Amino acid sequence: MTDTPLRLAIIIGSTREGRFGPTVGAWFAEQARQRDDIAVDVVDVADVEPPSRLGAQASDAFARASGTLAAADAYTVVTCEYNHSYPGTLKNLIDHHFHEWRAKPVGFVSYGGLAGGRMAVEHLRGVFAELHAVTMRDMVSFHHPWNWFGDDGRPVAEKEAGTAATVLLDQIAWWGHALRDARTVRPYGA
Repeated sequence: MTDTPLRLAIIIGSTREGRFGPTVGAWFAEQARQRDDIAVDVVDVADVEPPSRLGAQASDAFARASGTLAAADAYTVVTCEYNHSYPGTLKNLIDHHFHEWRAKPVGFVSYGGLAGGRMAVEHLRGVFAELHAVTMRDMVSFHHPWNWFGDDGRPVAEKEAGTAATVLLDQIAWWGHALRDARTVRPYGA
């Protein structure tokens, strides 16, 4: 067992113009950075396209993101909901990586209309199960987030949102440390 902080990669999954993901992602990253047991990296899908799509600059950004994902002990996906699912650009990032997710925890922060992005998360749970990741039961969800965040980029109901974030981060930390220790003793899979 080690006291080394858990490396948490927060993935912002939307690329649409005018997207709200960076606001939600920045708030969640701030919550995670308040903890001594977690070190935070942020991967914004808008900055990362697979190398076949764009030129050398995009390939460099993709390589950096791949390195961040590989080094992470745990992940939190910040996702919106499009048509009862998650963005295709997020699926593209997930599918271009395979071993990175194995035997690691994945948490979710979602936002969207009335369901608050929950349908997107339910689709993502199946994808990550196929990749041998462990998804967290609890999540942070914002319905109509543009009504619930102030101009300062913070939730209006900050106490309630902070409590939900703490619950999720506690679960990620427990699973992240447990799985990292287990992978050290016995590497997962072939």
